[in-house]
Amino acid sequence: MGRPKQFDPEAAVVQAMDVFWSKGYGATTPQDLVVALGIGKGSLYHAFGSKRALFEKALERYRDDQAAGLIELLESPGPVKERLRRALEFLVEVNVVDPRGCMVVNTAAELGGGGDPAMSETVRNQFGRTRTAFRGAVEEAQRAGEIDRARDPDAVSSMILSTLLGLQVLARAGEERERLNQVVDGLLDSL
Repeated sequence: MGRPKQFDPEAAVVQAMDVFWSKGYGATTPQDLVVALGIGKGSLYHAFGSKRALFEKALERYRDDQAAGLIELLESPGPVKERLRRALEFLVEVNVVDPRGCMVVNTAAELGGGGDPAMSETVRNQFGRTRTAFRGAVEEAQRAGEIDRARDPDAVSSMILSTLLGLQVLARAGEERERLNQVVDGLLDSL
């Protein structure tokens, strides 16, 4: 009869997410994970298979947490453009307050491109989910007359996503909150 697990795998994924988010995938060692999770290497590999598999679970957890917050803001009551403003300001604020930045953006910078096709696909999928959430808000705003119906919702949602990603990078680089909010204002005024 095997020994019962001494740790909660979901809590371990959250702890691992914090380590990967702080250090990045490449700089995180198995020993870093063992220390943070408070388990042995054997338990780590038995539970998750590999550092890579644990990283993928951690990134998925981050993605789900961020998506839930974004969708909650975009689906809240009130004018759509104001909801877009709150969502963008919230996502930028997270990057201003937390020096780690956006874990997905960090992953895109570290592992995206041609070096890791599977991770590039994961990052593209996350960006696609975010763009889809923005597209739903744009279409709602068009129906409400807040955004011109002649505008292509795909193009507008891609512009919002691209601006958000740029804002997150600027926030991580220490750009002043006032300037970041000016970019949000300019984006929404252009809609």
